[in-house]
Amino acid sequence: MNAYDERPWLELYAHGVPHEIKPEHQSMLAVFEHTAARCPEKPALWYFDTALSYGALSEITDALAAGLQAEGFERGERLAVYLQNLPQFPIAMIATWKAGGIMVSVSPMLKHKELGAQLADSGAAVLITLESLWHEVAREVVPDTAVRTVITTSELDFLDQPPALLRDAQRDRDDATLDLLEVVGSHRGETPATAALGPDDVAFLTYTSGTTGPSKGAMNSHRNVVFNAQAYRDWVGLDDDDVVFGVAPFFHITGLIGNLAAGLLVGMPIVMSYRFDADTALDLIERHGVTFTVASITVFIALMNAPTAAQRAIPMFSKIVSGGAPIAPATVEAYEKKFGAYIHNIYGLTETTSPSHCVPIGTRAPVDPASGALSVGVPIFNTVVHVVDEEGKDLPPGEIGEFVTSGPQVVSGYWDKPEETEHAIPGGALHTGDVGFMNDDGWFFLVDRKKDLINAAGYKVWPRDVEDALYGHGAVREAAVVGVPDEYRGETVKAFVSLKPGESVTEESLIAFCKERIAAYKYPRQIEFIEELPKTASGKILRRELRDREASRSAG
Repeated sequence: MNAYDERPWLELYAHGVPHEIKPEHQSMLAVFEHTAARCPEKPALWYFDTALSYGALSEITDALAAGLQAEGFERGERLAVYLQNLPQFPIAMIATWKAGGIMVSVSPMLKHKELGAQLADSGAAVLITLESLWHEVAREVVPDTAVRTVITTSELDFLDQPPALLRDAQRDRDDATLDLLEVVGSHRGETPATAALGPDDVAFLTYTSGTTGPSKGAMNSHRNVVFNAQAYRDWVGLDDDDVVFGVAPFFHITGLIGNLAAGLLVGMPIVMSYRFDADTALDLIERHGVTFTVASITVFIALMNAPTAAQRAIPMFSKIVSGGAPIAPATVEAYEKKFGAYIHNIYGLTETTSPSHCVPIGTRAPVDPASGALSVGVPIFNTVVHVVDEEGKDLPPGEIGEFVTSGPQVVSGYWDKPEETEHAIPGGALHTGDVGFMNDDGWFFLVDRKKDLINAAGYKVWPRDVEDALYGHGAVREAAVVGVPDEYRGETVKAFVSLKPGESVTEESLIAFCKERIAAYKYPRQIEFIEELPKTASGKILRRELRDREASRSAG
């Protein structure tokens, strides 16, 4: 169904009209330079309680870019960033663009084999990483890759006073690597050779989360990134008075666009805290007057359940957006009751450079009366989304099919993988693999991933339906549902559940709770209580890992 059909819901688009990229925003490098010239004294980065201004950030990234070029880094080469959420991440990102390169965002959770695979796939020539990650992982991997320059840094850099969270951190410099601050110091005052990046140059290689298979490097162009940075600004209503909490992992597309790119476009201070800790996060939100963030729903669940949550007053923290994982309506209600702010849904993928759909600030997402699912929003400006059947034909409102997305945010393809590109993005239209429907008013509802469908005695069960029912129980913190082998039904429904601190519930009573709320063929026949559900670094629950765990048990 074409997202621009003449329907009453088009009034939602008052939050944004079709956009053209302005001349000063032809690349994210141009965006940053425009912002730095406009407000050089304004804080660009807050790292706990230490600030770095836009002017200082411009000088530091000039120096690092000049240092990279002095080491032989050339236009179009890839620089891999293997870091936590700290100032060195945006510093490395901007410096890569100033040197004419492509930044490869690498999860700091990756181990030897995974890191080696991404460095090899991207052909990265430079690696910037933490000293600790160098010693623990990277130094054993780099000799077998194309990396010729390694720059290390410490989480203690750019801090006036180490916070409690970094109390045990220590410097551990390896003479086989360059030090980031030393490179900056030795090239301070230098200007790198002009990069002259354009809209169609690749800004990032971001690797897909691998929830359904091997990760691939999506080529997010500067046009993709600038467009969706504008989408956050306009659909969330961001301006110079806002402050963003950089809580989504920076290596992930949500953190890259919703925290970093949007922050640099608007000129917002970006608050960061190395790793996520709920009490630390609440403290920084209060202290720095944070107004906005985009994060997975697991972050908001953790904030609600933080030991000091009851003592917090954060009324200014009201422009809050959640993406990357499904949201149960009960969770949105519980957060609003606790903190007074409504969580706005947003939906997108690595290949859509973050959002393709959004619930605009000031509106509330409808709940589908049949399934109880919360809408993921409506397509953002310039974006067309079709709901199609197995043969690729458009389906009418209310019919469930695959989302196929076209728009300026959709990547041109996967790095060095033309066959995978043609399969997933034929003609520039992304076949998302996500299944859902559009209602008569134009709101979109995500049902699930195609590969997560459970076939129980011929009945189709979407895990989301069961998970949403479980989230309605007051003791449930997080839930994930998978299909497991069953001699009678072929496949049956199993739920993995973690409970809120201090809560308890039996398997029998939780099953009975679900039986009262969903169809008989859907309710979980088995429930396993676990302390923590497996997740990607962006907070998306890994059902695949739970299925694999069950398969191993059956084989054993």
